[in-house]
Amino acid sequence: MSFETTLVLIKPDAIQRNLSGKIINRIENTGLKIVGLKMIKIDKKLAKKHYQEHQEKPFFENLVDFISSSPVLAIAISGPNSIQKIRTLMGQTNPLDSPPGTIRGDYGIDLERNLIHGSANDSDALRELELFFDKKEIQNFKKSIDEWTGWTTEA
Repeated sequence: MSFETTLVLIKPDAIQRNLSGKIINRIENTGLKIVGLKMIKIDKKLAKKHYQEHQEKPFFENLVDFISSSPVLAIAISGPNSIQKIRTLMGQTNPLDSPPGTIRGDYGIDLERNLIHGSANDSDALRELELFFDKKEIQNFKKSIDEWTGWTTEA
């Protein structure tokens, strides 16, 4: 079992539609642990760093404009296989391709307004967490239910 910490961003459309509580609830219901959480307004400079792999693509400026249009919730999530669990919970990038039961399948509107971002892999998670959190903002801690949710080792 791989213990990981990953980044989740609850995007502007979810904040504006009052869906952040429902999304956080779904994450917590997986047994994963929130170890960092803050609301921030992403400026264009940070948005461009975050989406750097899409810099040469035609939709890059739309991504930057959207993610910087309103506050987001930045969340650090830890747990066994957290990257894959979050990606499965989110659903496909395009909500129309996401099955019911996923965040995007249940609440997503279209490809550009898809509610949530989750790191794609280990290296993205490390890079993205450093963009949005100082090390002192990540709180690794034990919960009384850890042994029941597979937390035999701290991440």
